[in-house]
Amino acid sequence: MSSSSNTTAEVAGSAPYRIGFSTLGQEIRLDDLPVEGTIPAWLTGTLVRNGPAKFEIGNQTYRHWFDGLAMLHRFSFQGGRVSYANRFLESRDCLEARQQGRITRGQFATDPCRSIFSRVMEIFFPQTTENANVSINLLAKQYVALTETPMPVTFDLDTLRAAGVFQARGRPKAQLTTAHPHLDFDRRITLNYCTRMGRKSMYQVFSTDEGGDCRIIGSLTVDQPAYMHSFGMTERYIVLVEFPLRVRPLDLLLSRKPFIENFRWKPDQGSRFWLIRKEDGRAAASHGDSFFSFHHVNAFESGKEVLLDIAAYTNASIIESFYLDKIRDSVDLPPGELRRYRIRPGSDHCTYDVLSPVYAEFPRINYRHFNGRAYRYVFGAGSRRPRNFIDQIVKVDIENGTSRGWFEEACYPGEPVFVAAPGASREDEGVILSIVLNANTSTSFLLVLDAQSFQELGRAAVPHHIPFGLHGQYLSGHDIAEQQGLHR
Repeated sequence: MSSSSNTTAEVAGSAPYRIGFSTLGQEIRLDDLPVEGTIPAWLTGTLVRNGPAKFEIGNQTYRHWFDGLAMLHRFSFQGGRVSYANRFLESRDCLEARQQGRITRGQFATDPCRSIFSRVMEIFFPQTTENANVSINLLAKQYVALTETPMPVTFDLDTLRAAGVFQARGRPKAQLTTAHPHLDFDRRITLNYCTRMGRKSMYQVFSTDEGGDCRIIGSLTVDQPAYMHSFGMTERYIVLVEFPLRVRPLDLLLSRKPFIENFRWKPDQGSRFWLIRKEDGRAAASHGDSFFSFHHVNAFESGKEVLLDIAAYTNASIIESFYLDKIRDSVDLPPGELRRYRIRPGSDHCTYDVLSPVYAEFPRINYRHFNGRAYRYVFGAGSRRPRNFIDQIVKVDIENGTSRGWFEEACYPGEPVFVAAPGASREDEGVILSIVLNANTSTSFLLVLDAQSFQELGRAAVPHHIPFGLHGQYLSGHDIAEQQGLHR
């Protein structure tokens, strides 16, 4: 683990990256960030990042990294120059917290002190969180911030001002979804799944078209739903992986525990792989050993098999690692693997291979051209030594298992976002964008790497730290729909 001396981060605690888990209260707009090196002139769009940025409300403190109030960060590119703005996502969670000076809505691992009566009343007057602090996407031609409740929050790209919850017509009624929908460019729809909790729980796969109309593609009944943060997609299938981290729906209603602490790890149940046909919702299940994952990498069909690449852990202890009282002072992250599972519909057991000795969390690919298809390169954030905090960006060649990396002492990068160069003819022809925390200066910068050589092209400095975020998207500055491939 890289270290530094006499830094603000070290004064605050023993972990040099600690400031990345501290509140940023300042909201600013800067038209021209200082740039070192060169920002490619062909970058003319906008990178929007999402993540937790406020961890205290009055005398109350959020308990987990995933709980903090959402903040959007916008980096816009024009002629080699970079502008920056940030703003809290003014969801109902945020507005109520400001008005009342307390935490009013339950989050991933934080729940206001409420009685059993209050929880029962929520059946009739739900207080679902709108704190969409996980990711950014395009939904029916609108910019949305997403979390794991089915409450996408729309926002204006220029002002970053929230404009309310996205209203889809015919959306399934559910309590849980993913912040990682897939874009099906050929069908010109967005695909996602949701979990409906009840005496008879079910997973529902659904589509949203460009007009905001939803259609249920298929449903699966389940006794104890699994926690699934993302899913996979091929040309013909939706791929759901049920990890043995499961919950009894009644516990969510009656227990005094926050959301994720109601789930139980049940490794004896193993994992179940569902292939759900986009065409008609027909589903087939296969089984595998127990494991856990936040993020799917990619999936594609090869003969009669579906190959699923996923960032895997042996169990779900990675969730506990990100409680703030732990991660702020020391780090002991469980090791992960980039695995490729081979799924044959109806088979009794799925096997896997490890794709590389180098692990990549927050995995990204050349999504527009290779999602759901055979591909070669994965970009991710990793650590140079096992169990340490993220301190490098990696590029993994899954055909031969080799990798490249970017590292700088006392610097901690976030998710790498790939942007293809105009007219690119190779899968990795473009740039990587990542927000990096410099623990020596307690500030952050936008890093731009050449995606092929992994050499630094340039960086743009921000005058404050940006708390560690989760996910972001590069959006075209001229025509977002065309950039994402929904219009051709």
